[in-house]
Amino acid sequence: MTGLRSLLWGRGVSALGDGLWFTIWALYFTRIAGLPPVTVGAGLAVASAVGMVAAVPLGALADRAGARPVLVALTLVRAVAMAGYLAVDGTWSFLAVTIPFTALATGGTAVRTALITGLVTEPAERVRVLARQRVAQHVGYAAGAGLGALVLTADTRWAYTVAIAGNAVSFLVLAGATLLVPAPARTARPPGRPGTRVVLGDRPYLAVAGATAVLSLCWAMLSAGLPLWLSGWTRLPLGLGGIVVVLSSVGIAVFQVPFARFARTVGQAARTAVVSGVVLAASCVLFATTAGGSGAGAVAVVVLAAVLHVVGELGYVAAAWGLSVRLMREDAKGAYQGVTEAATATVQMVAPGVFTLAVGGLGGPGWLLVAAVFLAAVAPVPALTRWAVRTRQPAEPASSR
Repeated sequence: MTGLRSLLWGRGVSALGDGLWFTIWALYFTRIAGLPPVTVGAGLAVASAVGMVAAVPLGALADRAGARPVLVALTLVRAVAMAGYLAVDGTWSFLAVTIPFTALATGGTAVRTALITGLVTEPAERVRVLARQRVAQHVGYAAGAGLGALVLTADTRWAYTVAIAGNAVSFLVLAGATLLVPAPARTARPPGRPGTRVVLGDRPYLAVAGATAVLSLCWAMLSAGLPLWLSGWTRLPLGLGGIVVVLSSVGIAVFQVPFARFARTVGQAARTAVVSGVVLAASCVLFATTAGGSGAGAVAVVVLAAVLHVVGELGYVAAAWGLSVRLMREDAKGAYQGVTEAATATVQMVAPGVFTLAVGGLGGPGWLLVAAVFLAAVAPVPALTRWAVRTRQPAEPASSR
């Protein structure tokens, strides 16, 4: 579908801007804008909290007004906010820009998923298209990170200014690409409670979303857990962490679409979530065995653990999509996807702290503790999924179980 290809290209361009921005933002705020690190951290935490609260209402707004116009509006606001970073000169201007820019990201992801699921009606194909979007996102992100490295090398105000302006333009490109997407057919909404109240009252869906969201801890394994582990508990080179990140990015780009086949039905998605949790737990155990390690043997174990991490992450993402698009109500896509994104954002807020305390503070036992969390999270997923299927109206066909 031409419209979907346009959206995927637009997402790739905006992801390039994301990779560029997330490579440079810390130094821009502290070195160029002159903000104290505490102010930056507190502002980002507030903005993330606002984003979690706003995700479901924004998704519900997309259900009422249409996912395409809402997504365009959110993207344009983020473009303006990004450009506004050039004028930040203190705490209040920083908050005025950061809250809309960061808070709308979570809701924007939910609305984009609602738009895709509105354009693609077959559940298995929905997961495949979402996987293609993630591939485009990671390719763009990697390219943007490379550009960010050049900006950091220059380390001058003009370089940061060009980067921020370029990121703002990338959002404009995404907004334009979204406008090329045909408006999906609107699903008739039955009378009764609005989508926000419906999804917040859907306990089976909330339980499934909450349990699977715990697996998103895997994203902080490499960004927070592994660097702390390599520097504090092993004698391995710190550069190994960078190699692992590259390995992860390549694995996601190559295998995310094929992994979509493991979430074609709701039953498959639930089983994939369980396998993902087990594999991620095994990755944690392998990391723990390299305590005090050095040399080629320990490097090989870290690389093997990284491979398992990639497999677990691929499975988790596919399973989360499969469960969310199979179990959501078609007349409240945005609200349901908002809940999924809010649950994930909640875990992501605490994930760096979890790995700092567990791995940075406890070492090997900390990895084992995280492994136990993964296992505990996925253990009830099949039963919770069956509960959710029983409460769907109309019920899932037997072949999907």
